Amino acid sequence: MAKWNVLVTRRIPEEGLELLAPHCALELNPQDRPMTRAELLASAADKDGVLCLLTDRIDAELLDTATKVKGFANYAVGFDNMDVPEATRRRIPLSNTPDVLTDATADMAWALLFAVARRVVESDAVMRSGTWQGWGPLQFIGGDITGATLGIVGAGRIGTAMAARSKGFGMRVLYTDARRNDALEHDTGARFVDFDELLRLSDYVSVHVPLLPETRHLFSYEAFGKMKKSAYLINTSRGPVLDEAALVVALKDGLLAGAGLDVYEREPAIAEGLAALPNAVLTPHTASATFASRRGMALKAATNLLAMLRGERAPDCLNPEVYG
Repeated sequence: MAKWNVLVTRRIPEEGLELLAPHCALELNPQDRPMTRAELLASAADKDGVLCLLTDRIDAELLDTATKVKGFANYAVGFDNMDVPEATRRRIPLSNTPDVLTDATADMAWALLFAVARRVVESDAVMRSGTWQGWGPLQFIGGDITGATLGIVGAGRIGTAMAARSKGFGMRVLYTDARRNDALEHDTGARFVDFDELLRLSDYVSVHVPLLPETRHLFSYEAFGKMKKSAYLINTSRGPVLDEAALVVALKDGLLAGAGLDVYEREPAIAEGLAALPNAVLTPHTASATFASRRGMALKAATNLLAMLRGERAPDCLNPEVYG
């Protein structure tokens, strides 16, 4: 049986490639960087399937070029890089990789929370500089975590996992979402509130919403102004959920105490002035960067793509109506 021609737009963990290899003739991006638009259009033109990343825009232009493609498997849980309605109109299935990175992302949100609240990066830099002159009672004082109020914006899988981890620190949990989460309320005692009340009452605000038209710039300068001046903001969701330039100004103006960010509005660039702020902890979109999560993502993406190639429903299909 002839193998399907498949494009993998950037090298992924070997487990995913090994799952595809017996059935597919693989073309791998040879560079450890996102494919340029021209490279993506040219390489996808004759392919039966594409395993893509968040950095690859799957839109009408690409679909016009990749006329043989039977499906696109996104190596990510997010899919704001994909024009789902357009692919659905053309009856082309799309998929993502949910569940396997829930714990890793929630853990990373907690790592950022601790790092910014307890000023880990600042104090680490002082130790490495050789300028520390010994303990002092006013050095690197940060926010209390145990017994504080944690606000969860977006109580899906990751937001729920984030809240569950707060139980060990005796935290009060508030959350806001488009709908109530009964399991979260039962398991953590979380209280459902509106967005403004959450901002007003929370010591830590952790963001876990998808990027949608209604969540783009959900956090504006006005929203930052509603937070406690002693509060910290954590974002491991999508960069454009925050107005990043406004966040820089808000941190400089003292509207909030600090921010821990893993995602950015215009990756890989960050807003001017953000890197210079000592009360911002910045990581390069690494929330899912654990061995188990990245392997799991590779296997999910490969499994989804093989199902699409066979004309079967992908386990994590984003637009199942194409099979109707």
